[in-house]
Parts: sequence; C-alpha cells; structure tokens
Amino acid sequence: MINLVVAETAGPERLDHFLVRTLPQYSRARLQEWIEAGRVRVEGEMRKPSYKLRTGESVSVEPAEPRPLRAFAEEIPLDILYEDQDVIAVNKPAGMVVHAGAGRHEGTLVNALLHKYGDLSQVGGPLRPGIVHRLDKGTSGILLVTRTDGAHRRLAAQFAARSVEKTYLALVQGNPRADHGVIDRPVSRDPRHRTRMTARLAAGRAAHTEFTVRARFEKSALLEVRIGTGRTHQIRVHLASLGHPVAGDTLYGAAAVPERRPFLHAWRIRFDSPSTGERLKVEAPLAPELTQWLDRLGPYNLG
Repeated sequence: MINLVVAETAGPERLDHFLVRTLPQYSRARLQEWIEAGRVRVEGEMRKPSYKLRTGESVSVEPAEPRPLRAFAEEIPLDILYEDQDVIAVNKPAGMVVHAGAGRHEGTLVNALLHKYGDLSQVGGPLRPGIVHRLDKGTSGILLVTRTDGAHRRLAAQFAARSVEKTYLALVQGNPRADHGVIDRPVSRDPRHRTRMTARLAAGRAAHTEFTVRARFEKSALLEVRIGTGRTHQIRVHLASLGHPVAGDTLYGAAAVPERRPFLHAWRIRFDSPSTGERLKVEAPLAPELTQWLDRLGPYNLG
C-alpha cells in the first residue's frame, strides 16, 4: 500500500493528475485503471479521476500486479469476410481496439480471433498475434490477419513494398474543389497535442493519399480514398489538412455530430495470397450506422 498526503498547493488538483505527478514510476493508463478498479481511495472513499483534491487529504494506492504480457481468448462475435489457410479478413466494427495495449486488455479483436481460431502467427509478438496492420479504434472495415509466421512475413513484405491496395470510404465536411486529388505530405506527432498527428511540419514520415469524389451533398462529400502508406491517422490528418476533415472527427476539427462516430470505413483491399500468389480482393459492406447516415444526405452509388 502506498500512502500519500496532499501538500499545500496553489489550488485544487485532479486526483489522476496528482497521481501521475506523484508516482512517475507508473504509467498514466495504469494509474487510471487502479482508480477505476477502486484501488485508489481518498480519505478511505473511492473517487473519480476528476475529483479535486484538497490540502491535507490522504490518498491510499493499492498497486496491482501488471497483467501478463500475452493476449488471451475471449468469446466475442466476429464478422469474417474471407479466410483460407494463410489469411483471415475480418470486418472490424468501430469502437473495437485491434490488440491489447496501455489500459486495454479485454474486448479486443485479437482476443476474439484467438477464441475462434486458436493459433495465429507469432511474428508480431505475444500481444499482437496475427496482426500485420491496424485500424484506428473508431474506424470500421477490413483488417487482414495471418495464421502462420510464413504468411505473416510474406504479407508484411507486400505492405512494405506498397503492393497491397487499401481503399477507404470517408464522408468529409464541405466539398473539395476537384473530383480527384493527391496528398503527399509527411505525417508526424503534433508537438502541441500529443494525441494528434499533423501534416503541417516539414519533418515526419512520408505519406501518400489519393481521393476521388463519389458523391456530393449540400455540405459534405463522400470520398473514395486510397493510401500508399499506412501512417497513424493518415487519412484523417491529410483530409483535415485540405480543410475537409472526416465528418464527426472532432479530434481533427470536424463539427460534432450527435450520436455519430467519425465516418471512415476500410472498404476494399487487394493483396496477393501468401501461398498461391493469386491476387485477391475483399470488400466490407458499410456499417449500418454509416449507411443510414448517407441515406439521409441524398443519392449515392458504391457500385
């Protein structure tokens, strides 16, 4: 047990901020887990992370052993679009994290895949079995997963050579002037907002995005987007840099849309079968909430 006393400060301080400052040996995510699990008490009482501490209050922390660094199986429904002896193509729903990380160990796509298939490739390590590429938590659509180490290495080589064709559908705010565009801007971590990426700096990792307008509406447009690279938040950052952020993506400047998540969907992927070399194409239908969103805007055609 760790016992702390709040020293006299210039003003009230949030409980989570106090712990991060006072216990730097533990990660922010781990401290948040302990607060939510009731392992942190203020004057013997459970408090929310936002609780404002006062001078002289006592804070007790009961550290928990870190979870084992290995993914485990969980019975979670999956929408499988394609599978063979090498590769699985799964339609990931928005809101699902791909693999375990800081603060998240349950309910991931990997947990669900391990329950359904048992063994997956181990090249990515014990927390990311089968994972060759990723999708943001808020993005729906196709994700490829490998079942053997050999398939993983061959598919990873295709991603590195940029021979895997990844096509997304994105609804953006406003209407781009041109029906087609190319964005070649490096993507890097935003130095002021560490949860964001930026395309405003000269430094960063090279990133290539192409888009074609599929439908225009009064205040928005539906784009087909192809990426030649797979940088973090690449599509969101690049489209926002044009003044057309993904609809609902408030992190990159879009207006909040009540009861809507960011409209970004990994729609189609083309790749070579790791064992036969055959060129394969897999498509993921739009998630129902995205279809309903489009239906309210006007006519469109994804054929």
